[in-house]
Amino acid sequence: MAGNIIELTGLTRRYGQFTAVDNLNLNIKKGEIFGLLGPNGAGKSTTILMILGLTEPDEGRVTVCGLDPTASPVEVKRRVGYLPEEVGFYDDLTGLENLVYTACLNGMTRNAARENATLLLERVGLADHGNKKTGKYSRGMRQRLGLADVLIKEPEVIILDEPTLGIDPAGVREFLDLIAELSHEQKITVLFSSHHLHQVQQVCDRVGLFVGGKLLAVGDIKDLASQLFGEDPYTIEVGISSTGKTEPETIKKDEVIKALSQIDGVKSVREEKGRLLAACSTDLTDEIVHAVMNSDLRLVSLNMKSYGLDDIYYHYFEGGDDHV
Repeated sequence: MAGNIIELTGLTRRYGQFTAVDNLNLNIKKGEIFGLLGPNGAGKSTTILMILGLTEPDEGRVTVCGLDPTASPVEVKRRVGYLPEEVGFYDDLTGLENLVYTACLNGMTRNAARENATLLLERVGLADHGNKKTGKYSRGMRQRLGLADVLIKEPEVIILDEPTLGIDPAGVREFLDLIAELSHEQKITVLFSSHHLHQVQQVCDRVGLFVGGKLLAVGDIKDLASQLFGEDPYTIEVGISSTGKTEPETIKKDEVIKALSQIDGVKSVREEKGRLLAACSTDLTDEIVHAVMNSDLRLVSLNMKSYGLDDIYYHYFEGGDDHV
């Protein structure tokens, strides 16, 4: 399909009797940040190995940048940058020297390599550490250098496999912000594999949920919430009380329920423990507040529940075997 930079069709990989990836169908668009989310052993890393041409599928087909990684592994590796969980460098070389070495391996002249390496060190926040030997780098610094090492060959696709393990929270946020900037500014496609749902939610445009080698659902957070929890992913809880006027409160409450039900996008309204719960397809807080304020009842509380990635994660990965 046009616009897809990665296409996986019927992809299956077995190791003996164990099926690591089971009939995977997935398209990733050019320029998007796509998250592979799932527990350890879900099939994420095996999928990445097949995308890189490091493992051949038993069935199905992989296309990356229009190329088959099995038939053209070297050409795919020229276009795809890979940042694994543990990054390896020559520890007796400086950060700058490591980058120059990688650039020269990819056909750059030494002068061009040094110039590009210097710019990338600044971009990833290591400008003051370029002349330090990488054996002295912290975990976070090594991951930043790894990102620069991936970028120096100017890839069309970046694959990140659990890249934030061992980095402190502030470093993680900076790293993810940098990934988002690079993707949006340079239209680089990013495949981000992780089991850290809050990181995936922070940075990814779309998410694929992996369990037991199978891709169970694909979409952005709103789409996934709709798939799992119906067409009303927002629930707005309204607390009301009487203003003290003579007309019975129950009559006014019925009128408010009717008014809320007529708002476009409100799927249902029910009363629970003295509160009104409006199930909505979008955030209709303003419209609901307006409807209540136009009645003779007083608005005493308002809360909105929207299903996030934590709810989705629990539904699939904590909620029982019936989802696998």
